[in-house]
Amino acid sequence: MVDDATLIPMHAALASVSGVTEKRMMGGVCFLVNGNMLGGADKGRYMFRVGKDQEAEALARPGANPMIQGGRKLGGFVWVDADGCDAQTLADWIALALRFAGSLPPK
Repeated sequence: MVDDATLIPMHAALASVSGVTEKRMMGGVCFLVNGNMLGGADKGRYMFRVGKDQEAEALARPGANPMIQGGRKLGGFVWVDADGCDAQTLADWIALALRFAGSLPPK
């Protein structure tokens, strides 16, 4: 379950991004841009959809881990520890995820 300490900074970081909606799913809150998943917030961590082409770049960043669901690695998705994300770091993660989500056609 998502907590305010994780959710509030994500809301603030996405406030100036147009086309953002949120939806409860995957045990937390996911954020979509023009209907495409950008990332999400869970208790103490963030999830970002960076796409497979940017996955190595994302995993090289501090605090990033591959997303594992049901024992399977989900390509193009990473978890990031919220404790290591100040406002600038969170903005940098969002920018990386927006490069991927922004490349997709609107739904």
